[in-house]
Amino acid sequence: FIGETCAVDEVIASPLLRAQQTAAAFGLQIETDPEWMELSYGEYEGTPHGDVPAEVWQRWSADPHFAPVGGESLAALDARVRIACEALIERATDRNLVVVSHVSPIKAAVGWALDVDLSVGIAFNSHLDQASVCRIIFRSGRPLLQSFNECARGLPEQPEADWLASIDGT
Repeated sequence: FIGETCAVDEVIASPLLRAQQTAAAFGLQIETDPEWMELSYGEYEGTPHGDVPAEVWQRWSADPHFAPVGGESLAALDARVRIACEALIERATDRNLVVVSHVSPIKAAVGWALDVDLSVGIAFNSHLDQASVCRIIFRSGRPLLQSFNECARGLPEQPEADWLASIDGT
């Protein structure tokens, strides 16, 4: 529904298949950027959340620098997404960019817009629906979170989207 509410000039997507499939719906050339990949869960990749040991979740939620074996910490994810966001600023000054990504990188981008890191409650105290939209715009050279977890239901008629709409492609 993003294409129905504003013109989309560029589409950037995680290389993961589900994000690429979502990005293809815009009918534009897709720029693939690995910085927008989902958090690596390492040895727990593909494991249902309920099957991950409770002590691992407790440690992960308490320590942003913790990563399971072969995985990525929230701090590392936050750092790479902040770099990706900064890299889009100049391109986004006069174009509408859509980034098709996943839950954790989108939450990191929201943290970037709010000037807080991912460990400050955003990672574990917010929820994103599948195929939801978060809009980040620029005002006076600063990012501004315009919407969070926007779904097709209840979409405003003409939301401002003069910078970045992140779509959860999971």
